[in-house]
Amino acid sequence: MSESIIRQAEARDISGMLELAAQRREEYARYQSVFWKPAADALERQRPWFAKLIEREDVVTLVYEHDAIVQGFVIASFVPAPPVYDVPGLTCNIDDFCVQEHEEWLRSGRQLLDAAMEEARKRGAAQVVVVCAHLDHPKRSMLSDAGLTIASEWYTIPL
Repeated sequence: MSESIIRQAEARDISGMLELAAQRREEYARYQSVFWKPAADALERQRPWFAKLIEREDVVTLVYEHDAIVQGFVIASFVPAPPVYDVPGLTCNIDDFCVQEHEEWLRSGRQLLDAAMEEARKRGAAQVVVVCAHLDHPKRSMLSDAGLTIASEWYTIPL
């Protein structure tokens, strides 16, 4: 019988998380090579960063595990809402958020998002902001289905 769970990320999960993040970076670099181009030593830089984030109590790090294999993860940090937004509470910022296969966004991706947002509510967050590349249509569709709306777009050009 196969088993799927969402749980707190642990040090043993970092390699799987790094593989998913590298896969996302490669895909996003095809969408927009200027902004999303990974550094040559991205994995070496990201490994200690993820290890630090997993240990921090002020950061939510969750993995979606199926049959003991990490197939998705989300990392949520918290910052005060900028004063111009007049939002009472913290902003939950989700940047690193990956699933193994595009088809998984509507199932495991949504479950990870829901779990992260529930934890954000418990920690006093008033809103969530999720980073998503403009051509990541499966992720965008899931975010829209979850009720999130586009707040802004960034445009870039090398100088």
